[in-house]
Amino acid sequence: MLIAQKTSKQEKIWAFKHPFSAVKIKKLYRQVSPIYKQSLNKLLLDSFNNGGKLDAFRHTYFMAAFAQKVKVKKLRELGIAHEKGNQKQFIKQQTEEGELADSLSNVMDLNNNELGYKIGKENKNLSLEELRQLIIKEINEGKALIMKRNKSGNYLDCNNNIIDLKLYLHKWYVPKCLVSSDYIYKD
Repeated sequence: MLIAQKTSKQEKIWAFKHPFSAVKIKKLYRQVSPIYKQSLNKLLLDSFNNGGKLDAFRHTYFMAAFAQKVKVKKLRELGIAHEKGNQKQFIKQQTEEGELADSLSNVMDLNNNELGYKIGKENKNLSLEELRQLIIKEINEGKALIMKRNKSGNYLDCNNNIIDLKLYLHKWYVPKCLVSSDYIYKD
């Protein structure tokens, strides 16, 4: 996300086109980031920074907080720029949150961004803590998307087969399966 550890070229272009919004987002990012990093979030969701409820929370929460102060149209452009940056990182074999991005991760992230825009726009007066609690509730009720996994953390395809990620090391399309965020991990 913009102003994170690495800002992609695509995000920098967005910031150049929307300097006032970029300043607002930079300030908000500093406020939202410590709340996102709270260990309580992992207890209430899961510990998957990629493809899990914690990943869904990250995208939904940041975009909801941003949508309280910035127009959704601009945020949608930023979200798309971020995902384009992830695709460029994939080409360079650079990870985000410890994993390579893939096509379905982008779909999941953009979907969860949309949920964030909606929540932020409809709840402009909530505090960041109230927003966090609302988003956790929405995720646990299945309003976001996550990747299907088993309890051991292995990705599953839509037929419940474990995906051997070694077979997809340099592949953008991995046969992962998106499910609603109220999915219960099973073995």
